[in-house]
Amino acid sequence: MPLDPLLIEMLACPQDKGPLLWFEDEDLLYNPRLKRAYKVVDSIPVMLVDESVEVDAAEHKRLTDKAGSGGAVETGKPPSEKAEG
Repeated sequence: MPLDPLLIEMLACPQDKGPLLWFEDEDLLYNPRLKRAYKVVDSIPVMLVDESVEVDAAEHKRLTDKAGSGGAVETGKPPSEKAEG
């Protein structure tokens, strides 16, 4: 079950308060600035820094490349802004 669009609009990284990348097909929220991944379990984001996973350089590249090709949605923006970029 996907995340609610309103929740995606409100989510931010608990550590740096910036936007995250939402990879729906992987149930993953990712902060490319800190290279931290947050799992989504049963449509509930686990937004605890202690529960996040540090991502290595290869995984960071894979995720940012995937996001760059439209495979992720950035959190913290209303749906109309997401469509515009």
